[in-house]
Amino acid sequence: MRIRSSALAAVAALALSVAVPATTAHAGEEAGQAPRPGDIVSSEPSAFHPLPLQPTNTRAWKIHYNSTTADGASNVVSGTVIVPQDGRTGPRPLVTYAVGTVGMGDSCAPSNNLPYGTALEANLIQQLTLRGWAVVVTDYEGLGTPGVHTYTVGPSAGHAVLDAARAATRLPGTGLSASTPVGIMGYSQGGQASSWAAELQGSYAPELKVKGTATGGVPADLMKVADFNNGSYGSGLIFMAAAGQDAAFPELKLDSYLNAAGKVLVDGMKENCVAIDSIAGSFKRVSDLTTRNPLAQPDWQARLNQSRLGGTAPAAPVYQYHALGDELIPYAVGRRLRSEWCAKGANVEFDTILVGEHVSGVITHSLEAGNWLADRFADRSTHPNC
Repeated sequence: MRIRSSALAAVAALALSVAVPATTAHAGEEAGQAPRPGDIVSSEPSAFHPLPLQPTNTRAWKIHYNSTTADGASNVVSGTVIVPQDGRTGPRPLVTYAVGTVGMGDSCAPSNNLPYGTALEANLIQQLTLRGWAVVVTDYEGLGTPGVHTYTVGPSAGHAVLDAARAATRLPGTGLSASTPVGIMGYSQGGQASSWAAELQGSYAPELKVKGTATGGVPADLMKVADFNNGSYGSGLIFMAAAGQDAAFPELKLDSYLNAAGKVLVDGMKENCVAIDSIAGSFKRVSDLTTRNPLAQPDWQARLNQSRLGGTAPAAPVYQYHALGDELIPYAVGRRLRSEWCAKGANVEFDTILVGEHVSGVITHSLEAGNWLADRFADRSTHPNC
């Protein structure tokens, strides 16, 4: 089914924390077997509300599942599985959905907000459940689980997105299975995560029946994005990203580069959500908050380049979209990713958003992205424009 009605704007609300009730361990853990990526560690009933108190005909679970860090170690990530209760008896598609930036504090995690209608992209997720699709939303590494969120660490995020799909297909009661067709979707931070999932899927999760990836506003090159935002109203993203990289790679020793004001800012970012973090960090230059620039150091450059996209052609088709007037992620960064994927033989359909900017792009193009995935689930022909 295709939906052509106007997209609802994503809800902007303060994140709320939620007490975690007793969880249920699953078979692999009980038997003492070595955990596989995507194995369920625990699950518990949850809920999905696009707006506060707005009912939906869905069933939801909060899950904890095994995944993999950027350096290949086992970790545990949380997330939410949502399945429409529409009477469908046959197989239904699954979308593994990567949210855009919500912040670094645990209270910002999607799984802590989807039950209360305070998740920023809940209306966009509802567009997918209204099509009859199941959706799994990862919280990413360190967001809602112990440790600092590894914000903008691409390989970690890609693993979390793919393992969320594995976990959803292994969760009893969902009606999903190993043969479930899977779509990958995300924008902004979620664009990085979904694009990394697309690049990794062929080697990391080849058993998933991935039909395609819809990805937008992709920060494909963190060095270029940092340079673009230095001193602008998006400069808080630089310091959030630095904290995220440092969380994944403690040898970077971010604290040793920060001056007193920088330490206060970054410490606060780790506890708060995007509205506060972006305001607190806006219109600051890296030189304002550091004693020396970490981005000029070879070890920092190497780790940031480890998150650079474009090195591997996605195994499944891609729909990539980017706003020409994007004021946070340069349009040229998105176009270069498209060119690099195309040069490697990827099946890419690229779409330029001519009217709008970064935040509006996820809303105005959500239906286009959903319709593209619907075509992939229906096994219709792709229309690459490399």
